[in-house]
Amino acid sequence: MKEIVTIQVGDFANYIGSHFWNFQDELLGLAEDDGADPIFKNNHMDMDVLYRTGQTHQGTYTYCPRLISIGSQGSLGTLSSSGSLYGDSSCSDILAWKGGVTKSEEKRHEKNLFLKSLSEEGEEDSHIEDKDRVECLERDVKFWSDFSKVQFHHKSLYELKGTWTDFQNFENFGVGKEVLSGGLHMEELNDRLRFFVEECDHVQGIQCVVDDSGGFSSVASEFLENIADDYTNIPVLLYAVRDTFSYTYASNQRKSITRSLHDAVSLSKLSTYSSLVVPVGLPSLGGLASSLCAKDEKNFHSSAVYASAIHSMSTAFRFRPGGSISNTTCASGSLDIGEIVHNLAGQDRQNMVAILDISMPAPPLSDKGNQGNVLNRFHALGPEIGDDSEDLYMAESLVFNGALYSGVNRASISQVKDSICRVYDKGLRAKPKSSHLSISLTPIPIPLSFPSIFPTSTGRHGETLVDQPEAGPPRGPLEVESIPIATRLRSSIAIKPFIEGRYNNLLRHGMARGAKGAGILRDWGFGKDEVDDIGEHLSKMVRVFDPSSEMTSDSD
Repeated sequence: MKEIVTIQVGDFANYIGSHFWNFQDELLGLAEDDGADPIFKNNHMDMDVLYRTGQTHQGTYTYCPRLISIGSQGSLGTLSSSGSLYGDSSCSDILAWKGGVTKSEEKRHEKNLFLKSLSEEGEEDSHIEDKDRVECLERDVKFWSDFSKVQFHHKSLYELKGTWTDFQNFENFGVGKEVLSGGLHMEELNDRLRFFVEECDHVQGIQCVVDDSGGFSSVASEFLENIADDYTNIPVLLYAVRDTFSYTYASNQRKSITRSLHDAVSLSKLSTYSSLVVPVGLPSLGGLASSLCAKDEKNFHSSAVYASAIHSMSTAFRFRPGGSISNTTCASGSLDIGEIVHNLAGQDRQNMVAILDISMPAPPLSDKGNQGNVLNRFHALGPEIGDDSEDLYMAESLVFNGALYSGVNRASISQVKDSICRVYDKGLRAKPKSSHLSISLTPIPIPLSFPSIFPTSTGRHGETLVDQPEAGPPRGPLEVESIPIATRLRSSIAIKPFIEGRYNNLLRHGMARGAKGAGILRDWGFGKDEVDDIGEHLSKMVRVFDPSSEMTSDSD
């Protein structure tokens, strides 16, 4: 087995992670539910890739995510940093101090109706209805833990103590560096990672979800630097995520320059210690309005969309080895993190920043509205994406989950393959130089913790309903049980504007003679030589898209 260790760094990253793990929890539950759709009972996915088996001190067996989640102090809401299985280990029973003790305790957050219902599950006198749970989450989510269904290991949840008091100012790369200056945080995080890695048989890679719009990106980059030193051969797939609030207009010139420099430094540092970087997060989800009703102002909504895409891409990393009956009839095209990194970043063009696209819910393969092109409905989930219609070196990795052929009829593996081949054979879309297709017949289950973001035309299995009135409240987990989804990671020249914009901003605001941001970089602890290194790294990332640099990129 090839295990994955997951790392989540920052508040929005943990919002995405909460939805991601809820998907896994739902899949585990449906596999054991006699009344569930048989499609969820096939055994082609190995959940041990993401999960670990253990025991509590009382001898109770546990099954927990192989996860390290990093956030600011106070960001866990009602959840204890020791998790919910092992009790509170934050206080010692031994006190050497004989003098007086003053106890200062922050007021505990109260559990919302959804969390209360989880603790009452199975009780006969529970009167909390599903409708009330769903409405509660649409109304009352303040922390990522407010909608989390998952049990966590006591080494999984880590709070950066001392940052909660000024969390609103924890907004740039330099502030994050200051938090880690003592070294104690990093020592503890390294110990936790070692715990999860050393119990694995063979780690296929590390999956990171990192807040890219504030100080947590520097926390992540230092952590990743240590990982690169200690685990040289383990590939790192990193999703650099942003919520819509990070795109708000800067109130003055200094804040605008600070943000531009942060974006440049963050991309340079995170990409230095990662194998593949995937920017995720749009200023608005309006581009997906034809298929979703997500509200930009709700992190609970936007994080659900991004988590759906990350979950879909990760399914290919968990297919059981080829040759088994379940893998040939229910799944096709398994690959691991190292292979996807090689396919996208290790070919002719050494581009290590990929674009994540999504089709959610994915239209039926026979949908005439798409003119037979199943790839027409993809939307990029990253900002500043250009055109790649004539990119001769594009590479892609496609994943289809629970594709429908027509109506509610599920497509077979051969039908999905034939549909993709037809798109390229008929010239409906330029064929990439390299392409990999992974297919799982299992759709994405919609847990009760998922937001109501589907239009009224969405059916119970994600199909499009005919003659359905457009007006009406969005549909959610009470009306939609599962959806087909398609995702794509592509290495393409379309990412060049994203990288080039950050490089040019660093040149203009941080490196040019008399640049107004030079002092900001010094305040962040960067000397001239290190700023030059950051600039040179970004310059190389831009040059890979220049055909004239193909023969010299390695020697550079």
